[in-house]
Amino acid sequence: MAFQLNAELQYDVLMRSTMLLSVHALATRNQKLRMESFTVTPGVVWEELPVGSGGNRYIRLDTGDATRLEVSYAVVAETRHKIVDHEEIQGIPISEIHRSAISYLFPSRYCQSDRMGRLAMKMFGNIEHPYHQTVAIADWIYNNIDYLSGTTNEETSAYDTVTQRAGVCRDFAHLGIAFCRALSIPARYYAGYACDMQPPDFHACFEACIGNRWFIFDPTQRAALNGLVRIATGRDAADAAVATIFGQMQMTGMSVSCVSDEFQPLSAADLAGRAVMIAP
Repeated sequence: MAFQLNAELQYDVLMRSTMLLSVHALATRNQKLRMESFTVTPGVVWEELPVGSGGNRYIRLDTGDATRLEVSYAVVAETRHKIVDHEEIQGIPISEIHRSAISYLFPSRYCQSDRMGRLAMKMFGNIEHPYHQTVAIADWIYNNIDYLSGTTNEETSAYDTVTQRAGVCRDFAHLGIAFCRALSIPARYYAGYACDMQPPDFHACFEACIGNRWFIFDPTQRAALNGLVRIATGRDAADAAVATIFGQMQMTGMSVSCVSDEFQPLSAADLAGRAVMIAP
């Protein structure tokens, strides 16, 4: 399925700064890119560099003497996803988990699974299968955490979210990851574009590794799982932030879009008894 992606960001540069920007879609075996373009304010020096084990595509920008930064990115991304029946998903012991997933068992900055073990066991420990535990986690977050813009910031963690009971997609993803890790299920942060999501924006979900396969979950239920395009993967948002600024800049504008003429979103009925994999 092909998606047209566009992202435009504008900043006032208050002092010479360096930015690590993550808006580029990943180019992988299951996500092919074409007609890609990237432009920045003339005079701003930039380079692309992969960061992390997942090969996330960062752009490093040096604003130099510029007082205004404008960034524009566009690409056509062709993605593939796989639907798996629940009966085919098998849990495995930690001793058999692939080594590449081990780091996603540990607590991280925004996902303090070590502080949430007792709560996770109380709410989900009586569910035997790790996949059904993860489904229950995503459903609980959707039903118990209010989606409210402006209620959290870049310091908000999963522990804060479960206490305050409010947040945005980033916070929902962090809470899902923390609960999964507290139950010894490897889980990671998924940053991407979401087709036809309203209002248009970057989107965050999480993936859980069950039977050495990664399945996608969106506890906000705001995006169709077959309409996601991956930008980055990480332990949490610290590994996959859209913009990390070293210096002083202020965002003045942003527009994001992900559209497709051929997109048919999967409904709840389509996914009854089935799970979705979006392999890198």
